Amino acid sequence: MGLALVHGRARAGIRAPAVKVEVHLAGGLPSMSIVGLPEAAVREAKDRVRAAIQCAQFEFPARRITVNLAPADLPKGGGRFDLPIALGILAASGQIPADALGDWEFLGELGLTGELRGTDGVLPAALAVAATGRRLLVPAANGAEAALASGVEVRTARTLLEVCALLGGQKALPLATAPEQRVPAGPDMREVRGQAQARRALEIAAAGGHHLLLVGPPGCGKTLLASRLPGLLPDASEAEALESAAVQSVSGRGLDPACWRTRPFRSPHHTASAIALVGGGSEPRPGEISLAHNGVLFLDELPEWDRRALEVLREPLESGVVTISRAARQSEFPARFQLVAAMNPCPCGWAGDASGRCRCTGDAITRYRARISGPLLDRIDLHVDVPRLPPAALRPDAPEGESSGHIRQRVIEARQRQLDRAGVTNAALDQAATARDCRLAPGDQALLERAIDALHLSARAMHRILRVARTIADLESHERIASLHLTEALGYRGFGRSG
Repeated sequence: MGLALVHGRARAGIRAPAVKVEVHLAGGLPSMSIVGLPEAAVREAKDRVRAAIQCAQFEFPARRITVNLAPADLPKGGGRFDLPIALGILAASGQIPADALGDWEFLGELGLTGELRGTDGVLPAALAVAATGRRLLVPAANGAEAALASGVEVRTARTLLEVCALLGGQKALPLATAPEQRVPAGPDMREVRGQAQARRALEIAAAGGHHLLLVGPPGCGKTLLASRLPGLLPDASEAEALESAAVQSVSGRGLDPACWRTRPFRSPHHTASAIALVGGGSEPRPGEISLAHNGVLFLDELPEWDRRALEVLREPLESGVVTISRAARQSEFPARFQLVAAMNPCPCGWAGDASGRCRCTGDAITRYRARISGPLLDRIDLHVDVPRLPPAALRPDAPEGESSGHIRQRVIEARQRQLDRAGVTNAALDQAATARDCRLAPGDQALLERAIDALHLSARAMHRILRVARTIADLESHERIASLHLTEALGYRGFGRSG
C-alpha cells in the first residue's frame, strides 16, 4: 500500500484555490479512478499520465490507483492536474522521493511523450502560492507569466523527466524570469484636428475616471478620439496591472507577459451578445467588461447593440464587479472599467448637421435614441456632441493638436490630488465622500437644483455632475468647486435625460 500527497491549484474565477492531489495504491485488479468532482479534461488525465510515465522510462504501477482531488466539492477542470497526478503516482510507488514534494506546488498538462505543456490561469496560481511560502514548478511555456508574481520561487521544466530529476536531486531547473517590459506606442492626441470640446471632455474623463458618450455624425472622429483615451491615463499600479493580467490569464486568450503593465483597451463589435460582454459558460470565463478591468471599454454604434446586452452593463458600472452564477458554481470577476460609447444622433446620422441633409422624422429620432435606456445613460457622466469638421480643418498643413504627453501630465497631477484627498478617483466617490468633497456655494447649489428640475435629471445624475465638477476643479488646481466648474459639468448632461 502506498500513499502520496502533491499540492496543486484549481481555477475559480481569478482565484486559484489550493487542491491536494492524494494518490493511493492498493491491491486488486489494475485500474485508475479520479474522484473529487473532476470535469472531462481531468478524467481524461489518466490516459495522458499513463503514456507520459511510460515514455519517461518509469514503471506505471499495475495496481488499483485512486486519485482524490480535495476539496471534493470544488469543481476541477483543465489539464493543470496532469503533472501533480503523475508525480503522486511515482511517489506512491516509490520511484521518486515522496518527502521532496512537500515544499512544492505543481501545474502543467502532460503530452503523451512526457512533454510539459502550458496551461491557463498560471498567474493567479503564482500569486496564491506566494502567500504559502512554497515553491512553484510550471511548464517552460508559462515561466514568464508566473515570474510576474513577486515573493515566490518559480522553476520551469520541459518534461516530466526533468521534474523527477529535480525532486531526486540529480538536476537543478532554471528559475523563471519575467521578460523585459515593452510599452507599445499608442495613438496620440496630436493627430486629432479640431474638436476642442471633445478633447476637453476626454481630458476630464481621463482625470476623474468618468464614463463618456460621444454623439456625432459618421466620420467626425468619435472612434479616433476614443482610441486616444488609454494614452491619457496614468500608468497602472503594480496591483492594478497584476489584477488585469490575472483576468487575461484565466480568459483562455493568452497573456503577453511583456505588456502586462499596459492598460487594456477593448472594442467588441456591436453584434456581441450579453454573455460575450459579461462572461459566462459552463466553466465561467471573463467577458469583455472584465477584460477591460482597469482600462477602457469602447462600445461603438451604441444604439445598434442588443438592448439586453447593454442592460448587463448597469450593475458593473456601479459596483465594479460581475458575478456569474451557474448551477454548479459561482464566479466573481472584477469589472472596474472606464466606458466610452459612441453613437450617431439619428438613424441616418446627420441630425443637427449644418448641411441639413437629415430627413429623419422626429418620431424616428426618438425611437432611435430610445434604444438606449435612461438608466444606462444616467450612469454615463459626460455626454459630448462631436460635430463634423469643415474641410479646411483637415488639411495636411492644419495645426496639430496638443500631444497626449502634455495632456497626460495634467491628468496625472489632477488624479494625484484626488488620491491625496479621498484615496480614489472622483468617479469612484461614494455618496458620503461626494457630499464632503463636492460642496457648492449657496448660489451654485441653487443653480444645480434649477438645472436638475429643468433637465429632469435623477439624483444619481446630480451626484455625477458634482463629481465631474470636482474633476474640472482638480484640473484647474482649485480647492473648491467654482461656478465655472459647475456650469461646464452641467453642459455635459444635455443628451441623456432620465425622469
